[in-house]
Amino acid sequence: MEIEVTINVTNKEADTLTRKLAEMEGVGVTEAIVIAMREALERRRNKETPVETAARLRAEFGIQLSESARKPLPRSVYDELSGE
Repeated sequence: MEIEVTINVTNKEADTLTRKLAEMEGVGVTEAIVIAMREALERRRNKETPVETAARLRAEFGIQLSESARKPLPRSVYDELSGE
């Protein structure tokens, strides 16, 4: 048994964007919302972490980390950066 849930869109921009997507896709407003939410969730699931981005860029530009670059910086460096 499927339960109907009502979504009340009171934001003019959200309404306009939803209707544009619905028109582009040839679907109703509800299906446009489902499409947009699925795509947004998929993008977030596949988003690179900062560590992954750094690794990709190092590989792309042929940069290798030295052993000293792999070690955490001492607390004094962070203190200096924050003005302490």
